[in-house]
Amino acid sequence: MMLMRRWSVRRASALARVYRAVLAVMPVARAGLRLVGRAPAERLLAPIERAAKAFLFDCRMCGQCVLSSTGMACPMNCGKQMRNGPCGGVRPDGGCEVVPGMRCVWLEATDGRRRIAYGQRLPATRLAPLDHRRRGQSTWIQVIAAETPQTPAPPAARAPRPAHPAGAFERACASGRFLVTVEVGPPDSADPAALLQRAARFRGLVDAINITDGAGGNCHMSSVAASALLVAAGMTPIYQVTCRDRNRIAIQGDILGAAALGVRNILCLTGDDVSRGDQPEAKPVFDLDAVSLLGTACGMRDGGTFASGRRLDTPPDLFVGATANPFVPPHRERIINLEKKIDAGAQFIQTQFCFDLDLLEDFMREVCVRELHRRARIIVGVGTLGSARALQWMAAHVPGVHVPEATLRRIAAARDQKEEGRRVCLETIRALTQIDGVAGVHLMGHKNEDVLADIIAASGLRRRPALQVH
Repeated sequence: MMLMRRWSVRRASALARVYRAVLAVMPVARAGLRLVGRAPAERLLAPIERAAKAFLFDCRMCGQCVLSSTGMACPMNCGKQMRNGPCGGVRPDGGCEVVPGMRCVWLEATDGRRRIAYGQRLPATRLAPLDHRRRGQSTWIQVIAAETPQTPAPPAARAPRPAHPAGAFERACASGRFLVTVEVGPPDSADPAALLQRAARFRGLVDAINITDGAGGNCHMSSVAASALLVAAGMTPIYQVTCRDRNRIAIQGDILGAAALGVRNILCLTGDDVSRGDQPEAKPVFDLDAVSLLGTACGMRDGGTFASGRRLDTPPDLFVGATANPFVPPHRERIINLEKKIDAGAQFIQTQFCFDLDLLEDFMREVCVRELHRRARIIVGVGTLGSARALQWMAAHVPGVHVPEATLRRIAAARDQKEEGRRVCLETIRALTQIDGVAGVHLMGHKNEDVLADIIAASGLRRRPALQVH
């Protein structure tokens, strides 16, 4: 099946021409459908469609075929069933994060879309989340009947947000100053004291603190609760919410709950696969992807409705962000995924660890060409580990992390590897301040708060508060 899938992608242009030719005779087929009736036509065509598309595309009969938008690569083969581009965990060789022996479906889709586009700039087409009621239904019937459930209409202009006092992080983003955010993982504890103590190290040093949501597929205190604890302590959290563990009903409920507890900033992610964590037997959900989650959150805020269309009594007041990873394949096409996220409503973007400035500069040049940096603040991830060995392990085992060999060799050759890693991080931060379109840095390092706080102060981006206790 994989070989036939690759064959179809390589012939995406020819298959697209065949599809357009078939569309030309649809009025005749539509007349036949009215004569025969919907149900008998479905019984006749569905088995034929299932067999033909399974052979050519390894089709899963989701009932919302998007092959014409995805370069003849079926996104249902994606390990996370993403419908709007690759996740940030694509392997350096192009392998799927979830199924390493399989090439990323979205790399295949990129190849096919490029063939169909004949070298023109590819549009950032947003695809709707799956309607699971349609599973097994014939898409051919929908096309004949002139139904197009698979691709949403161009988004209508959003209603103006009601006047509201901006939160601290939103004000920081609007100020134009160089931003500093940091990541803190929730504890493996029901006692909030350790979390609050670790987060307090960054008072006065950062604009906001990211609270991770089951990072690496491991269980910790919920990000909703941890974020609310920071709000109560007078800090500014960014609540990370992933699609891995909850369906769209639970996610919308959590967003409302977070807003009710004073959490205004959310970061929408697809999430790492559960196989990365310490409970690989758990069932992944992936009912939405990051793009559709962004659309859902912004629909709640701007439209005042759930995804179902049901009205909210009081919409959540949200400042919404997303992630980008310019450091893994497909490098140049990552800009399309970023544009989808900004079109869906992302107001700030945080990236994966940056150890390769050349790749980032290539990415940011295209960001500036498309003026995406004017629509969302781009905050670049940085960090350090204690040794070259630890850094090499992270590059090999953490999805989406890319560390150039030259950087590994430099740190490995140092007498004090921890200090050299710190020096590399500071050099990276200084370089980032000079790259057009970069609006800030996002520091990451698991339970490494003292080092990260020291790096922020040493970078000169923020001064350590005079009364901070060490």
